[in-house]
Amino acid sequence: MPAQRTEPAADLARTVVFAAFIAVLGLFPGLYLAGAAVPVVLQNMGPLLAGSILGARRAGASVLLFLALVAIGLPLLSGGRGGIAPFAGPSGGFVIGWLLSAVVVGLIVQRGLPRPGLPLLLVANLAGIAADYLIGIPYWALFTGDLGAAAVQSLVFLPGDAVKLVLVSLVAAAVHRALPSSAGVRR
Repeated sequence: MPAQRTEPAADLARTVVFAAFIAVLGLFPGLYLAGAAVPVVLQNMGPLLAGSILGARRAGASVLLFLALVAIGLPLLSGGRGGIAPFAGPSGGFVIGWLLSAVVVGLIVQRGLPRPGLPLLLVANLAGIAADYLIGIPYWALFTGDLGAAAVQSLVFLPGDAVKLVLVSLVAAAVHRALPSSAGVRR
C-alpha cells in the first residue's frame, strides 16, 4: 500500500507547534561548564523530539522556522539570545546543527514506521546528536583555532546529551505507541 500524507493544515500546525516547543525549551538558562564558551542547554532536545515524532520533512521545517525567528531577532535561544550574533559565535555551529540533527533523526525514524521502537529511537537520537556535533565542533574550532581543543572541550556535553537522548527516545516511544501515524506517513 503506498504511503499517504496527512492534511497540509495539520502538517503546518505540527510544524509550528514544534518550533514553539523548541522556543519554550529556551526558557531554561544555559549552563556554562568548565569555562566553556558553549553552554549546556535543554533546547537541543527540541530538534531531536521533532525528528522523532514528526519525521524528517516536518521536523526540518520546524527547526528552520525556529532558526529564522531567532535570526530576525526574537530572543528565543537559551539565555534570551536572538538575532545574527548567536550564529556568529562559538555555539553557532551547534545551533545550525539542530537542522541536520532533526532531519537525520526523522529519516531514521521514518524507516521504522508505523511504530518505531525504543531501540530504533535511541539509535536515531544518537545519530542526531552526532550530526549536531559534526557541525558544531568544527564551527567551534574556527573560534578556538584548534579542532582538537574544540573536540576535547565538547566532551563536557556527552553526559547531559546521553541523558537527553534517552529521555527524548522514551517520550517519542510513548507517542508512537499512542499515535502510530505521528510521523506523518502511514503504511
